[in-house]
Amino acid sequence: MTSAYEKKIEKRRCHFSPLEREDMIRKYAYLVKYIAGRVASRLPANVAFDELVSAGSLGLIDAVDKFDPEKDVGLKTYAQYRIKGAILDELRSMDWYSRSMRKKIQDVEAAVQKIEARKERPASDLEVAEELGMPLEKYYKNLSDIHSAAILSLDACIRSDDSDEGTGSTFSEGIRSEDDPSASVMKKELKHVLIEAIKRLTEKEQTVISLYYYEEMTLKEIGKIMDLTESRICQIHTQSLIKLRSRIRRYQS
Repeated sequence: MTSAYEKKIEKRRCHFSPLEREDMIRKYAYLVKYIAGRVASRLPANVAFDELVSAGSLGLIDAVDKFDPEKDVGLKTYAQYRIKGAILDELRSMDWYSRSMRKKIQDVEAAVQKIEARKERPASDLEVAEELGMPLEKYYKNLSDIHSAAILSLDACIRSDDSDEGTGSTFSEGIRSEDDPSASVMKKELKHVLIEAIKRLTEKEQTVISLYYYEEMTLKEIGKIMDLTESRICQIHTQSLIKLRSRIRRYQS
């Protein structure tokens, strides 16, 4: 027997007639390429644009099918959210890193933790390089290699230190529900941890993170503002995310 809740969900999904549904998908189809283009401009060149569009299209269809007119949000806004979410989910599902690349990330994380525990301040590039026992130029090359090989994101699945298997959860999934009191508390705590972690970054790192994630600028655009090469901004961005991910993982553990 269908419950009242199930009937409500079914009613939401049937809000549009088949013809209206098709019209809505066509009307907002332009958002898919626009959002995919914005995301692609911030990714390594080896990411196929068509794959982003394909994932975004599924997100748009999902948005139209699940749109609830009773909520205080328009379909366009909801569609943008679902499209971008679908694209990011697709990117997160890909196995980007080799074991050697993950080892490089873990080594940088460990070096940063040791330095900051000793110095009680943000670790400099040179200090991290020395802790890793390599020239500064080699350290910068490693950061560039990490960025070129994959998408390093705070929203990526957290993997264990000795396994290629993901835990099956992401940062966003862990804080998604606002209806669950425990999830709401976790969300507030995680925000506080992230804010404190960003404060411990160097001034340049904070600037890059702010422009990239809050202003949604590309690495090339940030480079022009900071009078640095796109390659250097890429290195600063990668190092910043490794530091932030390390601190959030310590919080979660």
